[in-house]
Order: sequence, then C-alpha cells, then structure tokens
Amino acid sequence: MKSFGIKLNTDWILILIFIFFMESCTTKPPQEKGTFKESDLVELIRLDSTIKLDIRYATNNNFTGRPVYKEARAFLQRPAAEALVKVNRDLKPLGYGLVIFDGYRPWCVTKFFWDITPKEKKKFVADPGKGSRHNRGCAIDLSLYDLASGKTVQMPGEFDEMSERSYPDYEGGTEEQRRMRDLLRSNMEANGFTVYKFEWWHFDYKDWRSYRIENIQFKDIH
Repeated sequence: MKSFGIKLNTDWILILIFIFFMESCTTKPPQEKGTFKESDLVELIRLDSTIKLDIRYATNNNFTGRPVYKEARAFLQRPAAEALVKVNRDLKPLGYGLVIFDGYRPWCVTKFFWDITPKEKKKFVADPGKGSRHNRGCAIDLSLYDLASGKTVQMPGEFDEMSERSYPDYEGGTEEQRRMRDLLRSNMEANGFTVYKFEWWHFDYKDWRSYRIENIQFKDIH
C-alpha cells in the first residue's frame, strides 16, 4: 500500500489512518447560511451508460491506500450531470469517452482526506471547514478512454498524484499526453466546467455555489 509516494508497511500507521477515518465519520459538516437549490443528485451511468467508471476510492488504488466508499458509484447534481453527458457525446466522434474517478463526495470523506494529508500537500485536498465542491455534487474527477481499445489514455501525470505533474499547465510529459489533457479540458470548459489549478482531472461545474454541502451516503441517494 502506498500513500503520498511513501510505502506504508507498519501497523501503527494503518491504525492511525483508521482512527482518522472513524473520527471523520462522526463529525458534522459546517452549517451554511443562505438560500440554496434543492439537491437533485443523479447517477451518471443512468443518464449515459457509455460513461465508464473507475471509482478509485472504492478500492485500495488511491492515495489513502484503502477503500473509503462502499459502492463504486458516481453522482452529480442534475444540471452538471447533463452537461457531462454532452461532453461525453461531443467526444465520441473524436474516438474518446469519459472515465470517471469520482463525483459527489460525502463531506466526511473530505474531512478524512484533509486530516491525513501532510501540510505541504494540502493544496491537493479541500478544507472541510469550507467544504469541497465535490460535497455539493458539482465537481467531477475524470479522464479520457479510447473507444476502440477501452483503455484509459495517458496524461502527463496520474490521477491523485500530488506533484507538479498534476497541474493543468504542466509543460512536461509527451506532446501526445499534453494534447489529451488539453482535449479533455477544452471539451469540459465548453460545457460549463472549470479546471482546478492544481489538478488536470478535477473540474467544477459553474453553479456549484447554488448547492449546499452534503454528507449523505451513496446508498441513501434516491
């Protein structure tokens, strides 16, 4: 198991991570004032079954080294989900489709990520005191896959990599990797999404401020 590029092979580190996770699950999200739209979280594959899922946080293959979701599912607020379906449709003539790493994220998971992330890496995770746009159902982590082969395309950096290779303007990698990264970005931006300045895979939908922070679990979303 690896976390932040450091191999975790001691029991006490695993126990500490578990304690952070359990503490996050018992803490309540911040209370927000103001008027917000009613939440309407929808499951992406119900709108478009050709959207591919690779929900890393339902596996050990993520920076925490353990599953934090019990189900490999992805949700967004309906307007954001419909915009994402359009992106997927626009990419098809080019030979590509969308592969989703994460969508709506319960607030307790955001707190867990914050608690276990070193100070110098916290720009890659959201402050739970302010909430994540993932918690509002208006952020998506994703990449491209090749329709012919079904394989995820190579980008200059890996998903959840906490390094400069994750920056959307990183000039390293191959020309083809940068072209794929920019293709994803241009299509997302054409449909109301904005890339996060430290993560090429993270995009926020334009109306994210209209929705409250949520802490509902996937199984309770109807």
